[in-house]
Amino acid sequence: MKYFKNMRNPVLPLEYHVPDSEAHVMPDGKLYIYGSFDDREDVFCSEKYHVVSTPDMEHWTVHDVSFTGQQVPWFNNPEAPKYPGIDWSRPTPFIRKMLEAAQENGDDMKEKFEQDGEKEKPALLFAPDCLEHDGTYYLYFCMPDDSEGVAVSNHPEGPFTNPVQLPCGGIDPAVFIDDDGQAYYYWGQLFSHGVRLNPDMVSFDPDGIRDDLVTEEEHFFHEGSSMRKIGDTYYYVYADMERGKPTSLGYSTGKSPLGPFTYRGIIIDNDGCDPASWNNHGSIECVNGQWYVFYHRCSRGVRQHRRLCVEPVTIHPDGTIDEVKMTSQGARAPFAPGERIYGYQACGLKGTVYIGAEDAARQNNVLPETETASEAGTGSVYPEKLTCVSPGDEIIFRYVKKDTPWSGIECTCAGSGRLQVFLDDVAAGTVAAEGAPGSIQTVSAGISAPAGECELKLKAEETDGLEIMEIVLY
Repeated sequence: MKYFKNMRNPVLPLEYHVPDSEAHVMPDGKLYIYGSFDDREDVFCSEKYHVVSTPDMEHWTVHDVSFTGQQVPWFNNPEAPKYPGIDWSRPTPFIRKMLEAAQENGDDMKEKFEQDGEKEKPALLFAPDCLEHDGTYYLYFCMPDDSEGVAVSNHPEGPFTNPVQLPCGGIDPAVFIDDDGQAYYYWGQLFSHGVRLNPDMVSFDPDGIRDDLVTEEEHFFHEGSSMRKIGDTYYYVYADMERGKPTSLGYSTGKSPLGPFTYRGIIIDNDGCDPASWNNHGSIECVNGQWYVFYHRCSRGVRQHRRLCVEPVTIHPDGTIDEVKMTSQGARAPFAPGERIYGYQACGLKGTVYIGAEDAARQNNVLPETETASEAGTGSVYPEKLTCVSPGDEIIFRYVKKDTPWSGIECTCAGSGRLQVFLDDVAAGTVAAEGAPGSIQTVSAGISAPAGECELKLKAEETDGLEIMEIVLY
């Protein structure tokens, strides 16, 4: 297990990539995060899960491995039941674009998917969900053969055992228990499906499945089902395609757990967190009276290496949820004067710049809060940094706050270049570095901006091997 303290984004130590976050306050009063686990370079997810927990949104535990794909007896078993995932007989606009692009390259996507389905695959575990019922914790999971299942434990963090296959195919399961104790199960991609679970929580009647609860064409649904109830309204949260790719978390609402549902809008969009940003998957949950959205952001210039992030949200009396921006501050107050802001905490990137790892072997942790900038003298204490910075690139941190006018900036960086400093898009000054690539230095400059809470933006110019480790404002 790993214990740590943090209230900034990303939430977890840098070696833990937990996307697809389903957040639940369990009977012990703690918040538990169930997600997949990125630790491969070639595909999303991996063959294991880690559960994350916190009693207060500040002190966190990454628990030991809770479940592995090798525990699933039916995976790659030719005798196991097979249930199809995507319905190719009803091509959505997204599928049509995939097919057209593939045809231009001389590929048959449908045939390729069918052929891939016949190949032996690694026992990857995709996005899960988990809930407690009568003292038992039920972990619902899915795998690359479109199979779905459920495993059980006496503890919210696992380990989970005795997996049972469910009679359905697809990805991204979600579970919800209504006020009357009835449990519901959801899953699907492009078209979602839902069904009442039997009292045993590990089976359901396939004849009771309701299809098309939310769809791509009517609700911008891509994948990643998540269900909550607030008052008498059911909130179906999912990866939303409204803006052309599933970087948003959107939601639809209804008066029944199985619909009908009406599209309401977007809660958060992670587009711009990285040049390769592609998907999102998360949930909303109320913790100590405050609602939050849990989501992920990718890093390192690829779609993988996705990281858990969190933002407060507001549920209005009319049932709507305001869209919120990605922040660096996360669940905590804005960064204060003199507080270090690490490069990997950037929440908006434009251009070629991305959050890169110095060395995979150095993915050990976020820096201790007691460490000062002057003590951060070697590259090893900066396991990740802003790299591949080109002229014209923009880097955003939200938010910083000072009760008196802003007067200075320090930047720990390598290489050379100039950074224009903007606070709420108002030019505040410039900081310049003149070092050799790979040689870390701390440079400072005066800035001028009114007091208040601001978005910090750095715009690069004249760069040569420029990499940014941390920023401090005064």
